[in-house]
Amino acid sequence: MGLSKNQLLQRLQDEKIQFSQYEHPVVMTVEAQAKHVGHIKAGLSKNLFLKDKKHRFYIVSALADTKVDLKVLSQRLGLGKGGLRMAPEEAVTEMLQVPLGCVTPFALVNESARNVSLLLDQGFKSHECCFFHPLSNDMSISLRVQDVELFLKSVGRMVSYVDLEANPPVGKDQPPDLAALVPSDSSSITDVLEKTASLQIDGGVNSKPVAANSKPATATVKVSKPSSDPPKEKLANATNSSGTFADPEKFVEQILGKASALVLSEITEESIKKHGEQLGAVVSSSLSKNLSMELKSLATMFKNTAYTEGFVISTHSYGFRPSKFQ
Repeated sequence: MGLSKNQLLQRLQDEKIQFSQYEHPVVMTVEAQAKHVGHIKAGLSKNLFLKDKKHRFYIVSALADTKVDLKVLSQRLGLGKGGLRMAPEEAVTEMLQVPLGCVTPFALVNESARNVSLLLDQGFKSHECCFFHPLSNDMSISLRVQDVELFLKSVGRMVSYVDLEANPPVGKDQPPDLAALVPSDSSSITDVLEKTASLQIDGGVNSKPVAANSKPATATVKVSKPSSDPPKEKLANATNSSGTFADPEKFVEQILGKASALVLSEITEESIKKHGEQLGAVVSSSLSKNLSMELKSLATMFKNTAYTEGFVISTHSYGFRPSKFQ
């Protein structure tokens, strides 16, 4: 079971995140939502749940009036013109664990959605507050987009803001600018270093040609690349346990994936021109600054999972049943 509306609201309160809530009839579109809260000063959001040909999933969360061209977005991700399409209805309920019409960035708090990539409209930053459904479309909550970001970071998600209306050229000499946002479990620090070696610093920057459907060494946004390994079945009574946090190898892979994504996002032609030989120190500082909180969160989840898994195995092996304290 995914998080419920009331549980989400409680977690927002626990994080000391301020929001205003507005109950209304169930709505399935932004237009229907606007009839109930459109008079309130806050940006309305539309949320698309998408998939690519390799069955990787994405949430695109944008202002209601932002024009999102899926063909252009597909090319910018390096997926080709027809790379993105709407995800099937069953994926909404099974992966995001929310009803139809309730897709928002908040759905990423559910463990089943850990491999879903998020693209947030940078237009949100131009509004003091924005509306999102709190996992249920019979209510809208208004809050600052910075607080949405804060909440997502509190559950181990990094956030990427994207100009969704941009249409930069993509070709032989212009790699896809959003390729680092594509979920992948194949990247490692070694891959990043090999790609970095192909960039030559000698009074200018020359990069080797990159195919439109490849992952380049340059990226303009900071992102996390979640592992695409499917979660293992949870042991009985073992809450907050997942395959990733029960398996040291997958745990390390996830850390390397996040570090790789951040390094990729820092190594751009502009940054090389600006920092030159000091680029290594700049990237190292950025890794320390931006990954510290997230890695601490991952380590805590790994520790808790290890304890829970061990406790469950011991109770199953020896038939131990804890009794209530008297």
